[in-house]
Amino acid sequence: MMDKSSDLKRIIDLRKTIEYHNRRYYQQDSPEISDAEYDRLMRELQDLENRYPEAFSPSSPSQRVGAAPLSKFAPFHHPSPMFSLANAFSEGEIIEFDQRLKRLAGVNDIGYIAEPKLDGLAVNLIYENGVFKQGATRGDGTTGEDVSQNLKTISSLPLFMKKTSEYQLPSFIEIRGEVYIEKDPFEKLNQRRTQDGEEPFANPRNAAAGSLRQLDSRITARRPLNIFLYGIGEAKGIDFSTHWEALQILDGWGFPVNRVIEKASNIEACIHYFERIAAQREKLPYEIDGVVLKVDDLSLQKILGNVSRNPRWALACKFPAAQAMTVVKDIIVGVGRMGTLTPVAIMEPVN
Repeated sequence: MMDKSSDLKRIIDLRKTIEYHNRRYYQQDSPEISDAEYDRLMRELQDLENRYPEAFSPSSPSQRVGAAPLSKFAPFHHPSPMFSLANAFSEGEIIEFDQRLKRLAGVNDIGYIAEPKLDGLAVNLIYENGVFKQGATRGDGTTGEDVSQNLKTISSLPLFMKKTSEYQLPSFIEIRGEVYIEKDPFEKLNQRRTQDGEEPFANPRNAAAGSLRQLDSRITARRPLNIFLYGIGEAKGIDFSTHWEALQILDGWGFPVNRVIEKASNIEACIHYFERIAAQREKLPYEIDGVVLKVDDLSLQKILGNVSRNPRWALACKFPAAQAMTVVKDIIVGVGRMGTLTPVAIMEPVN
């Protein structure tokens, strides 16, 4: 006869072990076990959870494979707003941003965090006492859609925060991130869709957004979604002094944080970062459309505050619009109300 207490303990151990190997594989690119051994552990966990339904946990790694389809997404009200960012399209606008902040704050120097602006879908994640509880799309910044079931299918997203001796786990925390699909997996996804007679996605962002908003999470589980975490909203039980510190703590808790993010001591360093990232853009494994600058000092962020729906302390520095060669397939002449003839070129679409 099976020892129930031993089996329940084994369930807990298996969940921790599988999450550990998820981090090794998806975040550190350093797997310690074979795919076959990983599958064996997952099957053992699923068998035990089926044997003991009372041990069910929505945060179990076994729940990543998808759940029953939803009829619609429930609305989700963000505990703290997810603001959109003001844009800059030139070096002059970046310098003006820095000068404006210095005037408003009455300081001579401001340090920043510079990071690639991923072309994906922004999400808000809720963790309570180290366990993933809920996640939603940004929506209008105040209310999004609850896509918790779909977020659970992203293998690089921890369902449990890793405990460390250095950082305590907060009782409640909002963590902001970007869901995306890397370039190579995107190409393979489109190849499969074409082979199956389905319309290919126009670009990785459309694929990521469409996958995350599937009512059937089993479909989402088959899509190569990935995620980077880049910020914190409301938090209880822990304090941060700088944005950089928050990123380091997120990394310590086991969350995937972009390694290309850098500290910049002044706006000149930010501009140099922008130029470097622009030059490396095509070599990065994911699509980006610019660089985001954020004031590092969180107390200074509070002083600067927000204007309309944008934080004063952050800026999206956009790359110039991409250029591409195409073919004019046809020219159609349209006739206006007053008899004016207007030629319209029909071109081969490009991404």
